[in-house]
Order: sequence, then C-alpha cells, then structure tokens
Amino acid sequence: MAEFMTGLKRTHYCGTLRTENIGEEVTVCGWVQRQRDLGQLIFIDLRDRTGIIQLAFDDHTEKEIFDKAFTARSEYVLCAKGKVRERSAKSHKIATGEIEIEVSDLRVLSKAQTPPFEIVDDSKTAEDIRLKYRYLDLRRAPLQRNLMIRSRIAKLARDYFDENGFIEIETPMMIKSTPEGARDYLVPSRVHHGRFYALPQSPQIYKQLLMLAGFDRYIQLARCFRDEDLRADRQPEFTQIDMELSFVDMDEIMAINEGLMVRLFKEIKGVELDAPFERMSYADAMNTYGSDKPDVRFGMPIQDISDTVRDIDFVVFRSAIEGGGSVRAIVAKNAASALTRKKLDKLTEFVKGIGAKGLAYIRWAEDVPNCSFNKFLGEGDLDRILQALCAEKGDVVLIVADKNAITLPVLGALRLEVGKQLDLIPKDEFKFVWIVDFPFFEKDEESGEWIAMHHPFTMPKEECLQYLETDPGKVVAKAYDLTLNGTELSSGSIRITDYELQQQMFRALKMTDEEIEAKFGFLVEAYKYGAPPHGGMGIGLDRIAMLMCGCDSLRDVTAFPKVQNASELMSSCPSEVDDESLEVLGIQVVDRDSY
Repeated sequence: MAEFMTGLKRTHYCGTLRTENIGEEVTVCGWVQRQRDLGQLIFIDLRDRTGIIQLAFDDHTEKEIFDKAFTARSEYVLCAKGKVRERSAKSHKIATGEIEIEVSDLRVLSKAQTPPFEIVDDSKTAEDIRLKYRYLDLRRAPLQRNLMIRSRIAKLARDYFDENGFIEIETPMMIKSTPEGARDYLVPSRVHHGRFYALPQSPQIYKQLLMLAGFDRYIQLARCFRDEDLRADRQPEFTQIDMELSFVDMDEIMAINEGLMVRLFKEIKGVELDAPFERMSYADAMNTYGSDKPDVRFGMPIQDISDTVRDIDFVVFRSAIEGGGSVRAIVAKNAASALTRKKLDKLTEFVKGIGAKGLAYIRWAEDVPNCSFNKFLGEGDLDRILQALCAEKGDVVLIVADKNAITLPVLGALRLEVGKQLDLIPKDEFKFVWIVDFPFFEKDEESGEWIAMHHPFTMPKEECLQYLETDPGKVVAKAYDLTLNGTELSSGSIRITDYELQQQMFRALKMTDEEIEAKFGFLVEAYKYGAPPHGGMGIGLDRIAMLMCGCDSLRDVTAFPKVQNASELMSSCPSEVDDESLEVLGIQVVDRDSY
C-alpha cells in the first residue's frame, strides 16, 4: 500500500544539491533510477527533472527504513528525508556525484510495474514503442531538458516582446475556413447544421484586423493547425511566436526579430550572435544553394556550367539546355578518396529518387580524372569544365542537367547529403540568413494558373505594380523568411492595406467577386475604414527549440507528438466516433471507395 507524505515536505530537488549542502537535513522526492543492494549497504539513485541524487542506507539505518529500501525497484516513487554527507566513492558522471543523503525517513509513495523499456538517457528502444508509452519516455532526462528549454524560449520571448511594447492578444481557435496553402482541419457545428469551423493555419486575418483596430504591436504564442503530409520538421499542430506591427517597414520588423534571436541564444545557449543577419535574395539562394532555406555553414555552391558544355555532343546536356534548362554542378573538394565509385552509384540513386534523370560525375583521384561521360567529350572539353569549376586533383564534380525547377533543388539536396557524408557541417555553429525578394506569384503545376507564393495580402514592391496583371512573373513581394542552418524558422511580409490594390491583387489571382466575398469579405470591408501600413511574421517555436536543443525531429521537443500519418500512438488518436454523436452533427461516414 502506498504511504503518504504526512510530516514530510520536499525541501530540495534531487539535482540541485551540492557540497555546500553537506550537514543539512533535506527532503527529496522522485523516481528510483536504480537500486544497488550490497548486503549491509544499499544505494538508491533517486531521479527528478533536475537530476539524480544518491540515497544511502547502511548499518546505522533503522531496520524498517532499510527494509523499505531493500524492496524499492525501478520507477518506484519515493520521498526520502536525511542528512547530506560526502560520498566515499565519488562520481564525475552526475552533478551531485560528490555527495549523498544518509536517509533517516523513507516513504514509498507509489509502486511501479516493470516498465516496457528502461528509462535511460540513450534509450535504444524503437521510437514507436516509446511513443506508445510517451509518459514513460518523457521521464528521460534528454526529453525533459528539451521541454524545459522550450519553456524558457516561450518565457524569454514573452518578456522580450513585452519590453518592446507588444500586447499579447488571443485570437479565435475556431475560425472561417480560408485558403492558406494547406488543407484545413474542419470542426462541424451542431448549432449551424451543415456548416463548419476551421482550426487556424495561422492567425493571419485576425492579426491584420487587430492592426486596423489600433493595437499597433500584437504578439501571441499561437497554436496553428495544418492538414499536410508530415516530416521531421513538421507536426499537424504547432506553435508560432506570432506578431504584427503597424507603421513600420521590413527593416524594423527584421531588426525586432534579430533582437529576439540574439536574446534567446545568449540566455539559453551562451552564444553571442552577430546582428544584423545576412540577407540573400530568393534568386541567389536558389541559384547558389538550390534551396530557399540554405544551410550556409559550409561551402560547395552550385555552379552553372551551361555555357561551358553547350557545344559538347552529349544528349543529356544538350537537351537540357535546348529545353530552357541548365547544366549545373557542385564540387566536393578533396573528396575523391571518400566518394568511391560505389558511393557515387548510391548518390546517383539518391538523386533519381528526388526527381533527377541521373548524375554525371568527374572523380579526380589519379593523374587522369575519371569522367562518367568521357566518351562524349572532344579535345580540351574536360579541361575546360574543370577550369570553369576550379576543380583540382583530389576533387569530385557532381553534375545534374534538366529544367531549373529540377536541377536546382536536386543539387541543393545532393549538396546537403554530400556535406553530411563528408562531415562538412559544423554542429555547434548557428548561421541565420534572411531570404528576401521572393517572387510574388508562382505557377500551379496542375492548373497552370498564377497563385500567390505567400498569401494574397502580401504587398508587392512598388516598382512591380505595373506587372500585376500583364506579367505576373516579374512581380517581387515585400516578403522575408528567416532561416537557420537550413531550416525555415519564419515567414513574413508587409501587407496590402489599400482597398483598390487588394482588389487588383484578387483579380490577378483570377478570383471572382463571389469568391472574394465568401472568403475574405469581412477583411476587405475593414480596409474601407482606415488601415495603417503594417506587416508581421510568425516564428516556429517548435523549430527554434529543435535547433537550439540539437535535435533532428520536432517530436523531440513536443510533449505528445503525432507520427508521420498524423496519429498519436499513445492515445490511439484519431479514433472513431459513435453514430449518435455523428447523427447530432448531421455527418455520415462513407467508405472512400464509394466515391
């Protein structure tokens, strides 16, 4: 039977005790990490979220207390009172390794069955098992550390924005469904039969309305929901440090957010960031790194060799160039010994798996370079390619030829893969880059229509307004993304506040008056009553926590995450709902194959 803490009150957390506490009587509570029975001597490592302290029981311990220690097992919950003393056998593995508690009172608050896996820092248990028992997995120190860092980020962000005159305002969690790039999660209304709320993909429209209402600096740690395919840096529900500012320009918004990053990294990581951060145009990012979220911690830029190989009689190169595409390459310096023929074959399969037709290469390991397309080269062609790329003996050249929409992202992904294989990416370096000058429009591959790359409320650059309806491909947006080490942290823009310009934008997007009214009528109406110039952005709290904690997945900084199919293994969510609940909502579930 479990005991009570009558007469006992925790005085210290386990991991906070140090040599300066020697001689003090303390009370600690926690879980048994392990129990070691040495006959007349028993040691228990007691764990809480701050760390581990050793409890000691010997021939001076009362028999009743000693017997309780003897029966304690892994994950039992204990409360122990005693005097802090110096350990005879010190440990340098834990912060409390020089002391222990000589226990005078012990309560078994809760017994535990043998857990399905051992609660250790470097658990080798499969992730799906740990997620099924997430409440046990969360007892592990690395996950607890991550969630405490995430909590500090949230606290520091709130303090920072409060110091800078921002007002925290909550926006609705059930809203009108509007197009924002991903599918909405829909909530049926019982009262309004046949109608649905949507969970917000972001507070975009509401925070703009707050600017119109006169709250010139808004902040919110906003929960957002997007029904999209998951990956390591995505969850269907996530938190944004969301903000909007009036009477500002891009530079001011960017400076405010640089200040936040400087504060976070100094307070949490002890890292001094250099601000202002680097700025790079979207075109330069794509052409140099093959990505609009470039990892600039290492080199290996993409180089265009189309002009150099234009006259080579190699159908792969020729057809790419004649089709309006290009031939581009990356050079892996001093990699000829590491990138063997076998590894190059694997890299070829890698690029084929992400859309390329193949991979050409030059591996200069010996005096004469080994070129995969050598039989198509004329005299001097290989030398000209190597010279154009500044390639030297010991280097490996990797080449992709296709449409730019394929060549650039494929080489961007290949650059990252090769960088990982060659261990070129510094682990403890943080490189922020602002991506600016985004195209306003992009063509939908299926319909061929121009769509907004960000959202239809983004302000175009003034010099591009003339092309809105005649040449959309020339329109550049006042939009900006903040990236860190190859991960997009935030996306933002200056907003359209002119009623007539907003109508022109809707026309450029081929939206009818009926569509405009149905989707954005209340916002468009608000613009008629005096809208201040404003802009904003939203920073992914989960993503910044992931990077600051050195994790590879958002699941490691999310208490109860979803897996790739958007289910939660612990609670078996989503689940079926009984017919009566569905009937009240007027919903009938049909088999997908029936429509």
